[in-house]
Amino acid sequence: MRTSFFSVLGFFASFGLTLAVSAQQSSTSIPPTPPTGAPWSYYGHTGPSNWGRLDPAYSACAKGKLQSPIDIRNPKLNKALPPIEFHYVSGPVNLVNTGHTIRVNVTPGGYIVVGGARYELIEFHFHHPAEDLVNGKLSDMVIDLVHKNAAGELAIIAVRLNEGQDNGALAALWPSLPKTAGATTSIDATFNPLGLLPSDRSYWSYVGSITVPPCTEGVHWLSMQNPADISQDQLQTFGRLYPDNAHPLQATHGRKIEASQ
Repeated sequence: MRTSFFSVLGFFASFGLTLAVSAQQSSTSIPPTPPTGAPWSYYGHTGPSNWGRLDPAYSACAKGKLQSPIDIRNPKLNKALPPIEFHYVSGPVNLVNTGHTIRVNVTPGGYIVVGGARYELIEFHFHHPAEDLVNGKLSDMVIDLVHKNAAGELAIIAVRLNEGQDNGALAALWPSLPKTAGATTSIDATFNPLGLLPSDRSYWSYVGSITVPPCTEGVHWLSMQNPADISQDQLQTFGRLYPDNAHPLQATHGRKIEASQ
């Protein structure tokens, strides 16, 4: 099966993607574990190889054909892919240690427009190491910026991080990383997620899934072609909290992967 979001603009509407979120969280974030779902982890009997057996709601983790992450290999240039329009806002942020990652809940009001569709930025979070491969190569980390439209459909912008220079945007967050599961911290100073993005915002596009249970499919992934830097110290700081919180590679099943200019 070959699937392209931009060639089938009605895909999300026909798919009817739904999110298992609580009433409190539905407007702000994807919870690390759905309220009625079984506990899961990245290790052992509750790890990724068993997610699909932990709860019937997680069946897509084992049986889905549009799962993420994938190896982004030989993407096809599509000159018709529109640029992503970023309209992020500055403001305070809240950091949450979910027990699976660090999630940053942003000041409401930021959004992107892609293919004529508007998606509100609701949160971003981190995986160490990165999840998608690029021509078989894995980056040190990835930032996933999660956006949702009025129908609850997701567009996730992935920014890969490779060891290099100190990352100024992360430097504003790292001193406030909550150290224990369930802990939260706040940064009252203004933070703009735009600073997380590389200057060249060309991207790869494919249809996939969220990378944690329930592994819901129909997610529009927009992966920045150019990675950003992160220093060794910054990598080690996050790695002490989450040494391995990445979903293993999934089969592409013939999905179309397109590249913008």
